[in-house]
Amino acid sequence: MEIDRRIVPLGASERSRAVATLAAAFQDDPALSWLIPDAQMRPARLKAFMAIVFDEHLRFGKIMGTPGCEAVTLWRPPGSVHRHQPIWHPGALRYVPIFRRHLPQALATDAAIRQHLPQDESWMYLKYAGVRPDCQGKGLGGLAIRAGLAEAAEAGVPSVLETATPSNVGLYQNLGYQVAAEWTAGQGSPQFWTMHHPGRRA
Repeated sequence: MEIDRRIVPLGASERSRAVATLAAAFQDDPALSWLIPDAQMRPARLKAFMAIVFDEHLRFGKIMGTPGCEAVTLWRPPGSVHRHQPIWHPGALRYVPIFRRHLPQALATDAAIRQHLPQDESWMYLKYAGVRPDCQGKGLGGLAIRAGLAEAAEAGVPSVLETATPSNVGLYQNLGYQVAAEWTAGQGSPQFWTMHHPGRRA
């Protein structure tokens, strides 16, 4: 079946498909593999984690992707970059079955991510971008990210993201992002790159 390559807003009705895409896309992500090292349990735990993140972006952010959810991007528009529930809060028990004994590393990663974000709210924050594995290599991720960057350009604001996947650094650079910082979240942590885009159209 031919993929509908339009990039559209995604909402609650696409939740199941979008969560499945994000969980599959991040199965081998270095950061989430560090936090959920059991490869057999990772798919189910990633679905639970991405469901939380998706719901949070329904409340505070913007979700964009293809109509069939082959590509999904989660954004925080200006004014909501820092608006989220930290991992450690009254509802944190929902994270225990996901990260289990690696919850301290997850807390440290969450804190380090926030430390490396710009402190003001005049940014578009690309929190997650994923393409379903069987649809990768078709340019769908680039289309979805460019759609978000176009909105940033319309608003006249830059964009920020972080990645722990070395091969993604060049891909994001091709979209106009530049490395702003390299860091780790503690002992055993993979390398992270925080990247900024100036806000011009990519």
